[in-house]
Amino acid sequence: MSAIAVWAEVSDGRIKKPVWEALTMARSWADSLGLPVWAVLIGESFPDSVSTVLGDYGADKVVRISHPKLNPLVNSAYARTLAAFLQEKDISYAVLPQTYDGRAIAPLLAIWADAALLSGISQAPEKEGNGFKARRVCYSNKGIEWVYTEHPRVIATLRPNAAVPAKSPRTPQIEDWTFTPEEKDLRARPVGVEKVTTDKIPLTEAEIVVSAGRGLKGPENWGMVEELARVLGAATACSKPVADVGWRPHHEHVGQTGIQISPNLYIAIGISGAIQHLAGVASSKNIVVINSDPEAPFFKVADYGIVGDAFDVVPRLTQAIKSYKEQHAS
Repeated sequence: MSAIAVWAEVSDGRIKKPVWEALTMARSWADSLGLPVWAVLIGESFPDSVSTVLGDYGADKVVRISHPKLNPLVNSAYARTLAAFLQEKDISYAVLPQTYDGRAIAPLLAIWADAALLSGISQAPEKEGNGFKARRVCYSNKGIEWVYTEHPRVIATLRPNAAVPAKSPRTPQIEDWTFTPEEKDLRARPVGVEKVTTDKIPLTEAEIVVSAGRGLKGPENWGMVEELARVLGAATACSKPVADVGWRPHHEHVGQTGIQISPNLYIAIGISGAIQHLAGVASSKNIVVINSDPEAPFFKVADYGIVGDAFDVVPRLTQAIKSYKEQHAS
């Protein structure tokens, strides 16, 4: 039986936002092919609420694959589990959110399930001839390319924020499937987890990101960045040099060697726009640059630019947004 399987990644007992995006894309792809969508949960155990809510975003069936050895998440074990599931159920298509673990699992899954991999796509694959084509960004997000495959089994990863989560409510069938991972796939295991305690929106899930660089001159000036982010309901980020000198934690570093993001709005304050930084943010839908240097490279890729002193512009921008929100409060 053919279907489109979606790996429903769970973190701290909740479904991650990229999963809703992946389900939305999978639902669109499935409807074009006349196929059902199966959401696949992998771990040690799952609350019923997690299984049920997947139906809100288009899952016709929720498959729960549980085993004590599947907690904590080990990429090789999860890839092997998914591969065995796809092969036993004769499933031709699978979608994974392109999260940190999704990017690691997908290539292994493609090898072990004997499938083609369409990575980092930005929309549902389209039928063309005897295969599928899909669009994705390339060259550090400076271009767009179409990828094509005629392989009978296809694995796709969806770029974060490429799809707007859309509900398609239904009551999913629940199925429990048994699989025991082999020790060879558990050799590289996490030895500990250091959780970052924060009430901020995760960078990879944020629709708005406010980021700053060395133009702020020191960590003591970050308050105005935090305030702008708070008013906008945004996540905060920073450039690599800022993280390297310890002004901000490394989990806020965006760029080629940091986190790569695709928010609807990216505000860059006091960041020159080195190629390494642009590689991590260039797929943002709208980029606003605030910099006192009119020749800063970042202005070349910005949708909107403000040439001015951040210490003057940012507080005024924050106040203007506050005033607008107060005037339009319902």
